[in-house]
Parts: sequence; structure tokens; C-alpha cells
Amino acid sequence: MKKKINIITLGCSKNVVDSEKLARQLLAHGYSVIYDSEVFTDIVIINTCGFINDAKEESIDTILSAIHAKNSGKVKKVYVIGCLSERYAADLRKEIPEVDTYFGKNGFTEILSELHLELRNELLNERLLSTPKHLAYLKIAEGCDRTCAFCAIPLITGSYRSASIENLVAEANSLGKNGAKELILIAQDLSYYGIDQTKKSQLDALLRELVKVQNIDWLRLQYIYPNNFPLEVLNLMAENEKLCHYLDIPFQHITDNMLMKMKRNFTQKETHSLIDKIKNKIPDIALRTTLMVGHPGETEKDFDELLQFVKDAQFDRLGVFTYSHEEKTYAEKHYKDDIPEKIKQERADEIMKVQESIMIKKQEKLIGTTQKVIIDREEDEGLFIGRSQYDSYEVDTEIIIESDNVKVGEFYTVKIEKLEQYDLKASLI
Repeated sequence: MKKKINIITLGCSKNVVDSEKLARQLLAHGYSVIYDSEVFTDIVIINTCGFINDAKEESIDTILSAIHAKNSGKVKKVYVIGCLSERYAADLRKEIPEVDTYFGKNGFTEILSELHLELRNELLNERLLSTPKHLAYLKIAEGCDRTCAFCAIPLITGSYRSASIENLVAEANSLGKNGAKELILIAQDLSYYGIDQTKKSQLDALLRELVKVQNIDWLRLQYIYPNNFPLEVLNLMAENEKLCHYLDIPFQHITDNMLMKMKRNFTQKETHSLIDKIKNKIPDIALRTTLMVGHPGETEKDFDELLQFVKDAQFDRLGVFTYSHEEKTYAEKHYKDDIPEKIKQERADEIMKVQESIMIKKQEKLIGTTQKVIIDREEDEGLFIGRSQYDSYEVDTEIIIESDNVKVGEFYTVKIEKLEQYDLKASLI
């Protein structure tokens, strides 16, 4: 019988890619790999997140659950990798010694060695997908060179390291040959791609190679920093239909006071200018952003201006974080966490209330239009869930289609008929 390994992935999509690459190596060595936090096998590998407090707690709870299963005989070995393990290995070994071995974020080869396996170099560009086979994340870089006051990511992942265009194209080709039709480009910061090697963003150069990859119909850019935004990417987006008219740009705040305290190296004027340039070049662009409220020093005036910014910018998608001190960050060392949690949450709720109204109006404007959608899954018999180019997998709204002639992973043209809460209902054309 094949040995079974369960890989439980927590946190961001970058962790998903790491788990998928590890799974491909294990598969090549005769292991049967599953991705399921509810099922326990002889060996459990937990890929953790250590970014914010809620993510840390989820990681700890998952580890403790696996240890409980181990103590009851359901699991033989528990291994922990990822950002939490990278950052707090010594503390974890002390507090939860029942874990067989802790590995760092990049403990790929160490896990294989622990299992007495050799790294298969010829498989480094291959993955065992945990996503539906028609879509995959493409991680174009590791680490981050930004110095945002609130963020611990550079402390965990190290400096920015771009993958080569050659390797990324090879990986994209492999994914395309195995059924992927949509690639979601990810990194801590897509804008910085190539700067670590050539002092200039190479994102446009990478995209010009990726659009040539056969079988890939959509390329989506997720998490692209506003500072030094590579404007040449907009030209390619306008001229090549493979690039989804979608950008995820984390602006975080709008007042110069807060942008300076956050060490974002970007101004209010530059923010408005960038948004105008994007919308002028790609009029139908779907803009997604994340904002942070309750950062040390945020005044009522700062928040009021942020709320007005949300009303004026009319983002298609928006998420809000409340600030929390992260160990060893600039903010933790130099600022007092001076805003009560209640106020932070009230501010977040107020922004989301405004955003909900904006999003509903934007969704209503789509009624009667035709859209190209890809089908992600069948919810019930004859009830399918899809997305247009304006929505990213698992983070945005969806399109509901009832039909007997639809297949998961295929593209279809649909007519939007009505709004159901935040999602859209459509009929097949």
C-alpha cells in the first residue's frame, strides 16, 4: 500500500504553491498525497502562517488538533513547516514538543531528507495542484524588500528573490499541459519583480513571455504594490486579452500622515494619480484593494479622509484589516498601539458598510450584460459556480449558472440576469 501523507496548508496562496511543489516530490517517491484538514493520515505536514494574530492562532489550533490525533493513535508523524515555524521555531519546540520536527518556511529539501527521500530536480517546475485543475497560482518571487512599518513578512521571508523568466515559463507550460487555463500571478509584491536582479521591474517582460504559453487563456495579477507601479503592464493589458482586466493593489491608507507613519513611500497625490492612469488606460478595470484601520497615530480626521477615499475611488472589491502589533516590526518598536480595539473594529465596519453599498451598485450595473466566465465547480446537480475576468478565485464574488450543458473548467458566454445577495445569477447563451 502507498504511504499516505496529508498536507494541510494555512495562510496565503504562496503557501499553497509551496505545498503543491512538495506534494509533487512526494508523489514521485510513491506517496499518496491528500489536502484535507479534516482527515488524518499516518503522516501530517502542516504548512503554517505567521503573518497576523488570527493566522497564528489558526496555525496553533491546527497543530494541536494533529497532536491530539497523534496521541490517540490516528497519526504517526506530525511535521510543521511554513512562516510560523520559521519565526517561532524555538518557542514552538518548547511549547509543543510532540511535533516530530519543525522546519522553516523553505524547509523543502529538509522534509524530504527527514523522510529519507532525494530531491528530484527535474520536477522542480511541476506541482500536484490543490486547486481545481483549470487554475493555478504562479509564484514569481520570494521575500520582500519593502519596509512597511506594520509588516513582519520581510522578517520571516527575507529579501526579495525573483524567479527567472525561463523557470516561470517552464512552470507555466507544465501547468498548461496539465489542464490549467488560468494562472494567478502572486508574490509579496509583483511590482518589484526583477528589480533585485536588474534594478528595473521585469514584470512586463515576464508577462510578454507568459501570454505566449499555450492553453493558458487568463493571466491575473494579484497583489501589486502601488510604489513604482510598472505602468507598461497596462499597455500589454490593453492589447492582449489574456491579461484579465483586474488588479489587486493594496493601498492601505490615503492620508499623507498615515502613509508616512506606515512607511509606505507613497503619497496621497500619487495614489490618486495612479488610479486615474489605470482607469484611463483600462476603463473596465476591476480594482481590488486592502486597507488598514487603527494603525498607531490614525486620527479621526485620517479615518474620515480614508472613508471619503473609499466613496470616491469606488473600488470593485475591498478588504479591511484592523492593526495589531507584530513582533520586531518598526511599528512595534517605535509606536504605541494607541487605538482601542473597539474603535478599530468600528472603523473597519463603517468602511465595509460603505463598500457593500458600492459593490451592490456595481453588480447591479452588470445585469443584462454578457460575460465570459470560467466554471470553478458544481455546487449541486445542475448548479454551477463560475467567475468572469473581474473576479479572482476564492476572494471575490461569483456567478451562478443553472444548466445541464456546462462542464467544470470550461469557458462559456452567459447573460447576467439578476443579483442574489452579492453574487450574480446568469443564463447560458
